[in-house]
Amino acid sequence: MAYYVIDPRTRADGTIRYKCTVRVKKKGKIVYSDHRTFSKLAPAESWAKQEVGKLESDGIPNPSSGELPLSEVIAKYIDDPHISLGRTKLYVLKLLADSEIGKINIVDIRSHHIVDHCKNRIDAGAGPSTVAHDVSYLRWCLKMAKPSFGYPVTELPVIEAYELLHSQNLIGKSARRSRRPTAVEIEKLKVGLEERANKQAAHIPYIDLLDFSILSCMRVGEVCRILWADVDEAQKAVIVRDRKDPRKKAGNHMLVPLLGGAWEILQKQPRNDARVFPFNERSVAAGFQRVRNALGIEDLRYHDLRREGASRLFEKGYTIDEVAQVTGHRNINTLWQVYTELYPKRLHDKDV
Repeated sequence: MAYYVIDPRTRADGTIRYKCTVRVKKKGKIVYSDHRTFSKLAPAESWAKQEVGKLESDGIPNPSSGELPLSEVIAKYIDDPHISLGRTKLYVLKLLADSEIGKINIVDIRSHHIVDHCKNRIDAGAGPSTVAHDVSYLRWCLKMAKPSFGYPVTELPVIEAYELLHSQNLIGKSARRSRRPTAVEIEKLKVGLEERANKQAAHIPYIDLLDFSILSCMRVGEVCRILWADVDEAQKAVIVRDRKDPRKKAGNHMLVPLLGGAWEILQKQPRNDARVFPFNERSVAAGFQRVRNALGIEDLRYHDLRREGASRLFEKGYTIDEVAQVTGHRNINTLWQVYTELYPKRLHDKDV
């Protein structure tokens, strides 16, 4: 028997979305389930009644009939309010949906389709580490399709493709960076950023943001999310909310001490917004990139400022554990690499 349920849900911004689920039950078990989310109730009911009518007249659709390309499954993931998708994951999923593999029926996807997709991405200029994201999220799509929507597929095609993808260098880990801006580059950046700040209608304090990013070792997104309510005056620290952690997507709040002048930079910001730095992180990064390019500074990313900050803490004598309290690294292997690159001869010096 086909039926539908409409579940209104209130989003963080106060708007209401209507999740409409259509199901078919046989002998008390759900044998088919599909859903869509709508911004208004009327179209949700209209879609539900139409889908129930199709199921009653035509029966349960057969996924192997060619009517369910990967792109449609991805659309369901994106549309599902219960599935949390970060910016990178959402971007990659949309890319997969728009590519040739997105046109293939989900139950017909085989390992050679995945290999072909990776070759096409490499030929288009993507690097092995970038293509590895495609494969990782494609595997997730296939793995979750059955428990999420009842589609009879598994992640096996991706698993079967891995050996060839690695052997042909179609996927791989990103190269470990060791780039640090020189003192001259930082001074040039400050001059260029100050000029840009003075020309912008909405004044962004690029110099303060640059210095604070280095001294706090925070990502630009973390800097732009700091709330005045999360500033701890007694400990000269701030709560960094939802800090990046590969094992957990949300709720990774950390109390981070502000060292080396970062506290003073924070204190001088105007308190006319709930956020300390009430700016769009993309605008901040874009301004940095434009000035960097105009100055001809090569191979320097905003994220490299985080490494610069960690390196400065090591040079001041902080231990790896102490630096981790600032940077938020759960796995200190990354910091260990930074430390050993700064002091490659430290064991030889002890042996003298």
